[in-house]
Amino acid sequence: MQRRSVLFIALAGAAGAAMIALPSRASSHREAPFLTQIPKADGADFYMFNSYEAGRQGYVTLIADYFPAQEPGSGPNFYPLDSDVLYEINIDNDGSGKAGMVFTFRFARQQREASLGIGDKQVAIPLRQFGPIKAGDNSKLNDPEVYNLSVHRGGAAFRANGGTVTNIDASAKDNPAIFIKPADNLGAKTIPDYDAYAKQYVYNIKIPGCEGSGRVFVGQRKDPFHVNISELFDLVNLDPVGPMDQGKDNLANANITSFVLEAPAKCLAGGNKVIGGWTTAFMKRSRIGHQAFLPKKPTADQTGADDDWVQVSRLGMPLVNEVVIGLKDKDRFNSSEPKDDAQFLDYVTNPTLPALLQVLFADKGVKAPTAFPRKDLVTVFLTGIPGVNANGATAEMIRLNVTTPVTPAASQSNLGVLGKDNAGFPNGRRPGDDVVDISLRVAMGVLLPVEVAPSGQLPFTDGAIVQASFFDEAFPYLRAPLAGSPQGDGQSNILKTTGGSNGNNGK
Repeated sequence: MQRRSVLFIALAGAAGAAMIALPSRASSHREAPFLTQIPKADGADFYMFNSYEAGRQGYVTLIADYFPAQEPGSGPNFYPLDSDVLYEINIDNDGSGKAGMVFTFRFARQQREASLGIGDKQVAIPLRQFGPIKAGDNSKLNDPEVYNLSVHRGGAAFRANGGTVTNIDASAKDNPAIFIKPADNLGAKTIPDYDAYAKQYVYNIKIPGCEGSGRVFVGQRKDPFHVNISELFDLVNLDPVGPMDQGKDNLANANITSFVLEAPAKCLAGGNKVIGGWTTAFMKRSRIGHQAFLPKKPTADQTGADDDWVQVSRLGMPLVNEVVIGLKDKDRFNSSEPKDDAQFLDYVTNPTLPALLQVLFADKGVKAPTAFPRKDLVTVFLTGIPGVNANGATAEMIRLNVTTPVTPAASQSNLGVLGKDNAGFPNGRRPGDDVVDISLRVAMGVLLPVEVAPSGQLPFTDGAIVQASFFDEAFPYLRAPLAGSPQGDGQSNILKTTGGSNGNNGK
C-alpha cells in the first residue's frame, strides 16, 4: 500500500520516518478512572478543521464533545450539563504549548416549576416537559438550559481579562450574552421535528477582538465517532487486518453533547499559519476532593475568587489516553497541560500497543516495529510535521494549518493524509476522518522502512468505517440526535389536558 503525498515527503525528509503520532483503538469515552465518576465533565472527542461548508472559506470549525455514551430515550432527566463545570476550548497560536485563547462555556438551568392541581394542592410535575416542543416554542420545557460564552487571552490569572461573546442575531433582543441550549431529543411525541427545533439555536456571534462574525451551537447530537469498542477492548477480539467495514460500530445508537464553534481563521491564528487546539473541563476542588493526581497547590490559572478550579479533563489528539498513556498516569494526564508533556515522552517513543498486537496476533504474522525511539511518532504527536503543521511547540495537541485548502465533502478521503487528502487528519481532524484505522496503521509502521516494520503495510482496522457522507456538509456538521421514542403525534399537553398550572415561571 504505497500512499505517499507531499505531506509524507515533507515528513520523510524532516524525520526520516512516517507520520501519524498515535496508536489507537477507541476514542476518549470514559478513558480515565476518575472520569467514570464525573461523566458530565468527560471530554470525549475534539475536531478542528478548516470549514468546508460552501461560502465559509477563511473559517475554522471547532467541535468539542462532552458527556459520552448517552442512551437515547434515557428519561426522565436525560443529559443536562453541569452548571459547576467550566467547559473549554483552548487554542495555542504562538507555539508555546500554552493556551493563547480560551473559549469558556458555562451553563445554567432555569426551573419553571410547572405543577398540576391535585385536590386542593398544586404539585410540581416530575418531568422535564409538559407539552410538545417545536421550533419557535420552547415554552413547554420545564427546565431550559442556557449558557454564556467568553473568550480569554494572554494566559492571565484564572479567566481574567475575558470578553463576552454576543449573539448578533435579531433573536438577541434584551440579552445578547445568553444563548439557549436545545433540549435533548426527548422523543418524537414531545419534539416532532427535532432537526428544525434545534436549528433555531445556531447563533451568529461576535467574538471580542476578532474581525467579522462566527457561529456557535451547543446541543445533543448523534455521536459522530465510529468505533468497535467492545471487541477492541476484549483483547482485540476481531480480525485486525480487515475488512474495513465489518458493520460493528458500538456507538451507532449513542448520542453526545457537542459544542460547535466557528471562528475566523485569522482571529484564531494571530498572524501564524498553524494553530494547536485541545479541550479541557474544570471543576471546583470542593466538588471533587483532594485526589492524588490533582495539583496540591493550584497555579494562578487554577485559582478563583470563590474556590479553586481544577482541571479534570483534557483532550487533543484522539485516542491518547486510552491506548498511549499508561494506566497509572491516565488521571494525571487529564489534569496536565500540553507544555508539560515531556513527562509522558516514553509513552510515545516506546509505545506499548504495537507490542500488544504482536503478542495477540503472532499467529497471523503480526510484528511490531523495531525502530526505537519512535521519532516518527514524536514528529506528529508532539511537534507537528515541518512544512505542514508544525507550530514550534513540543506538546500533544491537534495541529491545523489554516492555510491548507479544504477538500469538499464529496472528495474527502476518510484516511486523511494517508489517503492523499492533506486537509484531513493529522492536519486537523474532520468528522469523516477514520482516526482509528489511520492511527493503527501508522502505529504499526505503514511509512517506516520494511526492515524495521515488517507488518507496516497490512491494512489494520477496527472494522467500524466512517466517512464524510455520514455527516452534513454545513454547520454544525454533526447530525441530529437519535430519539429513544421515534414515533408520536406531538399533540398532548399535560397541563392543558388536566387543567394544571405552569407555576410562576412557566409561560
